Amino acid sequence: MNKNKILKGGLREKKIFKNSESSKPLISIITPVLNNEMHLQECLNSLHNQTYSNYEHIIIDGGSLDKTLKIINDNENKIDFWISKKDKGIYDAFNQGMNFSRGDIIGFLNSDDYYYSNQTLNYVAEAFKNNKNIDFIFGPVKKHWGLLYGYKPWKIHFSWGFYSSHSTGFFIKTSSAKKVGLYNLKYKYSSDYDYFFRMIVKEKLKGIGVS
Repeated sequence: MNKNKILKGGLREKKIFKNSESSKPLISIITPVLNNEMHLQECLNSLHNQTYSNYEHIIIDGGSLDKTLKIINDNENKIDFWISKKDKGIYDAFNQGMNFSRGDIIGFLNSDDYYYSNQTLNYVAEAFKNNKNIDFIFGPVKKHWGLLYGYKPWKIHFSWGFYSSHSTGFFIKTSSAKKVGLYNLKYKYSSDYDYFFRMIVKEKLKGIGVS
């Protein structure tokens, strides 16, 4: 693949767009990927198996040279929009995904992660429905050493342990995400911490940890 070439596809390219419903907000799921043919299909399956139907899937590929694009093409009828071009890393991919999102809620599902339950997006929609004043949630995330859960905002000034996990367990209202802005690409390894600091300390957005 020519590193300067831009490829794209998905349902939107066929003029098929999803919209929010009164009882089911549209959830935008963003998946950044680069050369991950080994795990991408498992990631996609966990999303496709969700019982919550009103979501859109956006895949941002950084210019993969393995079989990643084949997997994307094989699943194209279940992907709302995908684009493949060289980018500046995962945080750049997050930013692109947010700019392409049309949903009421934004979530991130990295290509080597997957949803443990087929009810995950139902839990997300229910959490926002039952807590109308919140801006974001941190859901439980299972690691190989155990389960991470909870949200302790007072720890943000001295520890990374104030939340369960970035990406897979994090969901934010689109209107709230616009207040925070995009991920700052000058922080190559800690742009997520910078994002959360702006979200929690500067913008004083409200969130909860769900189990």
